Amino acid sequence: MLSPEKHVELARELHRAERSRLQLAQFSRSYPAMTIEDSYAIQRAWMNLKQAEGRKVIGHKIGLTSRAMQLASQITEPDYGTLLDDMLVRDGAELEAARFIVPRFEVEFAFILSRPLRGPAVTVFDVLNATDYVVPALELIDARIEQFDRETKAPRKVLDTIADNAANAAIVFGNRPVKPDQVDLRWAGALLLKNGAVEESGLGAAVLGHPANGVAWLANKLSLHDEELKAGEIVLGGSFTRPVPCAAGDVFHADYGVLGSISVRFV
Repeated sequence: MLSPEKHVELARELHRAERSRLQLAQFSRSYPAMTIEDSYAIQRAWMNLKQAEGRKVIGHKIGLTSRAMQLASQITEPDYGTLLDDMLVRDGAELEAARFIVPRFEVEFAFILSRPLRGPAVTVFDVLNATDYVVPALELIDARIEQFDRETKAPRKVLDTIADNAANAAIVFGNRPVKPDQVDLRWAGALLLKNGAVEESGLGAAVLGHPANGVAWLANKLSLHDEELKAGEIVLGGSFTRPVPCAAGDVFHADYGVLGSISVRFV
């Protein structure tokens, strides 16, 4: 276990890396005794730095819940991170590619809660009952910590991903929210097009059998730290596609069928 002082030091390194767009070496290799608890402590310290600068917490994200994402990241354990107000991007916006290091898009559903959820025994039915509405969302992920070690080429561990706020960088919402009982989220899905070509497609069932299962997992996980999901919070339920790389000049269009679409252009 690392010291609280080390947690803050590494959080400051992440803060600088995000601003400079220079990746850090993997924490898990620099500190072999590092634990999952250390990773979440570093993440919390980083989010505290951002909140001290005026940012506000608006919810949480869940990562690595689908088989596609686990294979893409060479990681088998889910993780979660914190969503802040400056991460929200409007549908149809232009994003400056130079703001990010290795940006990639994932296709998800976002749950907006009408009442709190506290574990340890939250189920998919509890999540649906506590959800005000569900909206299509694209999550932009990034990597402030190297995905592959600069010397050994070894992939980063979940320890690194967690410390890196579960790789979150931005969120883009669609404009067609639905009540959770209006659509079978297992069979709701999307096509993700990049420059007019379909790059990825998938269904909500790819996330633990039902996207709401990801939210239940998070509520139960947070209860281990005496925390809960709050009313009004946004919860990104996890991607049901592999991440698609983004670069300047790319135009993305996510087609969710009857649930509408999302468009973003990189410049």
